[in-house]
Amino acid sequence: MKQGYLLKKIDERRVWDSFLEKHDGHLLQSWGWGELKAEAGWQPLRLALCERSTGRIVAAAQVLCRGAPQMPYWCGHLAYIPRGPVLDWSHEESCNAFWTALHRLLRRRGALALRLEPPLLAGTELGERVAHRLLTSGFRPVRTIQPLRTIIVDLDADEETLLARMKEKWRYNLRLAARRGVRVREAQTLEDVRAWYDLLKITAARDGFGIHHYEYYEHAWLILAPRNQLDLLLAEYEGQLLAGIFVGRMGREALYLYGASSNELRQLMPNYLLQWEAMRRSRAAGAVRYDLWGIPETEDEHEPLAGVYRFKRGWGGEVVRFLGGYEYVYRPLSMNLTRRLLGKRLAL
Repeated sequence: MKQGYLLKKIDERRVWDSFLEKHDGHLLQSWGWGELKAEAGWQPLRLALCERSTGRIVAAAQVLCRGAPQMPYWCGHLAYIPRGPVLDWSHEESCNAFWTALHRLLRRRGALALRLEPPLLAGTELGERVAHRLLTSGFRPVRTIQPLRTIIVDLDADEETLLARMKEKWRYNLRLAARRGVRVREAQTLEDVRAWYDLLKITAARDGFGIHHYEYYEHAWLILAPRNQLDLLLAEYEGQLLAGIFVGRMGREALYLYGASSNELRQLMPNYLLQWEAMRRSRAAGAVRYDLWGIPETEDEHEPLAGVYRFKRGWGGEVVRFLGGYEYVYRPLSMNLTRRLLGKRLAL
């Protein structure tokens, strides 16, 4: 007999995050991340598919909704599920029930389209099966918003094994930083966050990448750090801040989200000690994997981010590729008009 299901809105943080932690949900699907994105103009909609007979949650999706740029929300909005939904992708009955209910709800709410980036890896049997299922059920491939490729370090080993997996130069550099007196601590105040942001501006100018305004990082720290879902680790030498990284955490996974470093005393190698401490602390907190959060899509030495790739590659992790982005359009005419009017400004 088929199980009956009901899609309902979840209004309790405890219920939501508890389900995610038990089912390997991603940080970008967490309650706190939805709060953070709400500060940036998104409307988080937290939906769970429940068994009618028991009320047990079997699937969940935090859908971020936002009106198209320069258009009123009532004209139609865009829906986005980053690194989700959280469900048993191999269970066809619950998957079908979830998509049927979600499409019905989003259509009723006036969504122009739904974009999602499943937390599944390309090249795996399950990943390829899900990709085929999405493409044959009305989704089409689109560019990704989150990193398509990344490096995952397996933390399910002792520290000696983790060190042995690194490149020799990486072990040398992190030990050099410690010997020369670099110390790593957790941020304790907003003054620490502000000092880190000052370094981030220096880093962005040096390396040529864009950053959020200060309030974004402040809100991230205020929302996620008290719930042990974020650490800001700072590397200092004789009281001088040299580098810092935001490390997210959800369930058994830790993620290197943002990093900044000074132009001074770079020979002390603070970034190496920072990453090692992030892995050690994440492992102690129960994480079994550490996501270095994004590498270039090619390994071309002339790629602008080739240096980032080399740094992340040295930690002994595995290069993985996600399935990518998929989009389901509910109102084709309105969506096409929106694309023509806004062009490149139409970005989730």
